[in-house]
Amino acid sequence: MSDNREYLVYPDKKGTINISEEVVASIAASAASEVEGVAGLAAYRDKEPSELSGKKSLTKGVKVDIGENRLVVELFILVKYGYPMNRVGAAVQEHVASVADAMAGIKIDHVNVNVCGITMDK
Repeated sequence: MSDNREYLVYPDKKGTINISEEVVASIAASAASEVEGVAGLAAYRDKEPSELSGKKSLTKGVKVDIGENRLVVELFILVKYGYPMNRVGAAVQEHVASVADAMAGIKIDHVNVNVCGITMDK
C-alpha cells in the first residue's frame, strides 16, 4: 500500500484486513444522504485543488481522521428547508455510526456534523 491514504487495520488469523479512509468516507457519505432532511453534501475547504475539479466525488463532503486508537468522521451537509437542523444532524450522527458498524465493523468515535446551508424546493 504505497499510496498516501490512511487505513484502519484489523488483524485476522489469516492476515490483516485494511480499510482505507476513502472507503470510510464513502460509507459515511452514503449513510448521511439516506437521512430524511439531508439535501446533500457540501465540499469542505481542506480539499486538495485536484479534488475540487469537476469530477463528482462520493466523498466530497466528508473528512476522515484516522488517529491512533480513534476514528473521527466529519460531515458537511445541506439541510432541506423546513427540517429542524439539530434533529437532522443528530439523525446523521446515529445513522452514519450504525451503518459503518453494520457494513464494516467500524466503530466511529465521533461523528461531527456541520450544516453548511439549506436548500429550497422549487
